Amino acid sequence: MSVTPCGFARTPEKGLARLHWSDDGWAVDGTPPDVPALRALRGLEIEWPEAEVPELALDGLLRLAAAGIPLTADRAVSWVPDDLADLLTDRAWLDHAPDGSMRCLADLRREEHSVLLRRLAHPTPAPEISIVMSTKRPGLVGTALAQMERQHGVTAEVLLGLHGVAFEQVRAAVERCALPVKWVEAEASVPFGEVLNRAAALASGDYLVKWDDDDWYGPRHLADLFMALTYAGADVVGTTAEFFYLEPLRTTIRRTTFASGASYPSEVWSDHVAGGTIMVPLAKFREIGGFPGISRAVDLEFLKAAQRVGTRIYRTHGLGYVLRRGLSDEHTWRLPLAHFLKVAANQWRGFRPSLLMEAA
Repeated sequence: MSVTPCGFARTPEKGLARLHWSDDGWAVDGTPPDVPALRALRGLEIEWPEAEVPELALDGLLRLAAAGIPLTADRAVSWVPDDLADLLTDRAWLDHAPDGSMRCLADLRREEHSVLLRRLAHPTPAPEISIVMSTKRPGLVGTALAQMERQHGVTAEVLLGLHGVAFEQVRAAVERCALPVKWVEAEASVPFGEVLNRAAALASGDYLVKWDDDDWYGPRHLADLFMALTYAGADVVGTTAEFFYLEPLRTTIRRTTFASGASYPSEVWSDHVAGGTIMVPLAKFREIGGFPGISRAVDLEFLKAAQRVGTRIYRTHGLGYVLRRGLSDEHTWRLPLAHFLKVAANQWRGFRPSLLMEAA
């Protein structure tokens, strides 16, 4: 399917419009749906035709869903498949007014609904993925492996780089894991990027994806990355760094802009994606030269190296990913907690990820 969510507008300028069936097919305000023009709408309310319609009608709805256009209806008709009917008639995303203080929350619920429709309209085969993770914290390995086990729609193996950690410290967690796990041990003095490369050298999957030990990932995180890689035709894909759990403050924030005030959209070609979400075909990873063998800014330098060889990088939604932030000196990406509060579009007490993660 040629249409994609690329260009999805997080904050629409207009409300709902009516989508109705005519002799010439689906129409909005009497004209065939034009995806770029529909980006400004909050969504489309479907008016079902009274008579039976050709199969082309279902194809038209799936085309709009594939483009990420939010669709809704107060009921479904018999020729609509059950999974699509369930999404169309779930109108909870419309409960929040798209103005005033609730605007950001209304936009978030709208984007969650859009992602669910995209998944239905862009079916993909289950890819073979090698998940590479370096860790200095054996206590986090069990939780990370459990999240990897819960991934849907992929066949995965784990490549574990033990950075100053002995295998005996994580043996129990590894043996509990249902996925195949390979590991390497490296001294604490070895640069972080080099540890990742040693682990990545064990990969047997078609795709390599980077995973951070202290973050949270939804059960369709990998499948959504692969879906975006496929429909965008990208060489490298990753998500927005959007949801953060500020552990010392026990607060979740969501950002949709950079500190400069510039927008931070999803579904765009970009030179920046969240480092803990980078996915790349294994052959392309090797062409880029692997991760830079340095201790800090590994993700950033990898993306720069990728661009130098003409790699196309695509940024998809970040609704299935939450970054944990402790004190700044605990992370290779050193920013004070105050920075994240400053850029927050939403702020909640406790751990409050997107509903797409909570559903897991």
